[in-house]
Amino acid sequence: MNTRGEKIKKALIKEISDIVQKGIKDPRIEGIISVTDVELSADYKHAKVYISIFGEQEHKQRVMEAIEESAPFVRKEVGRRIRLRNTPELRFYLDESLEKGQKLTELIDKISRGEL
Repeated sequence: MNTRGEKIKKALIKEISDIVQKGIKDPRIEGIISVTDVELSADYKHAKVYISIFGEQEHKQRVMEAIEESAPFVRKEVGRRIRLRNTPELRFYLDESLEKGQKLTELIDKISRGEL
């Protein structure tokens, strides 16, 4: 990705994270939630937004539903905060890689202590 694309990606991660944590007034959005990555299409018209949510599967599902329902609001806010010719259409995806990494680290720690 070129430097312009990287700048847009970083700005999107920062702003979407802020909007999700502080701007959406939905009681389902609670706990530790972070935007882990954004993948932009070549024309910058579409963005895949990866969200990491700490908690049980049911909690994650509720939070993702609330975020997806708020997608038009988030897109409008992004358009207000970041000056682009076209504000990308946002699609949200649950990113469980951080949690999987944590479980793997715990397993490695147990193995090194001889617990497994």
